[in-house]
Amino acid sequence: MAKDATRSLMQLDKLVSFLDRELAIAKFKDDSHNGLQVANSGRVTKVCVGVDATLPFFEKAAACGADLAICHHGLSWSDSLKRITGLNYRLLSFLLKHDLALWACHLPLDAHPQLGNNACLARALGLRACRPAFDYHGQMIGVCGALPQPVLFTVFQKLVARVVGNEVRVLDFGRRTVRTVGIVSGGGASQIDQAAELGLDVYVTGESNLYAYNLARQEDLNAVFAGHYATEKCGVQAVGRLLRRRFGLPVEFVDMGIVY
Repeated sequence: MAKDATRSLMQLDKLVSFLDRELAIAKFKDDSHNGLQVANSGRVTKVCVGVDATLPFFEKAAACGADLAICHHGLSWSDSLKRITGLNYRLLSFLLKHDLALWACHLPLDAHPQLGNNACLARALGLRACRPAFDYHGQMIGVCGALPQPVLFTVFQKLVARVVGNEVRVLDFGRRTVRTVGIVSGGGASQIDQAAELGLDVYVTGESNLYAYNLARQEDLNAVFAGHYATEKCGVQAVGRLLRRRFGLPVEFVDMGIVY
């Protein structure tokens, strides 16, 4: 789909500088090379946001006429692009062929106090008195807070499912009635010990593992696993809304409908 010349035009470098500063990417140690991972010819007229930098996402973004894709999980991790062969070649070739830039933001987008996945989930769940929590390599990436009033854990499970638009898995080893909640989106099972140390009623994350099961059972802790993808859709959408308000750019969220 050809780019529409009548759209408002934004210089890529100015947009990237704004995003880098707004998400404070320089403050985080991360395996992801956060920021601009692939450039284009220098202009942005439409943005597509999504969770994962995959070929299906890129194809949908190009079909929408985007010249900038924004992802939570980008392409460049540690030395992942050491060799540009196989899938790496196909991904980069597609971006270059379609003049589609890629900007990615991993841990900073989990931790951001307004735009972050965890902050957005906390607001959607109605949590109050939220504060940063859950250390990951010396960085606080999650949040904890309290519901306005105690609710049955079964009611809370349904609330989480409705907010993320996904079925949830549950460990009901704790109190029947819950109020205090901790959240680490995505693959946060390893932080469940910190939820126990904080004395929270329930811990919400994306994926489960055996460690989380065993610890929750021994610590009498409730947990809700709402899907890695499902718990990390809201951050990129919040970034998209910010760009729309600040720069008047058309922004589209590309939902891949993943249930993991």
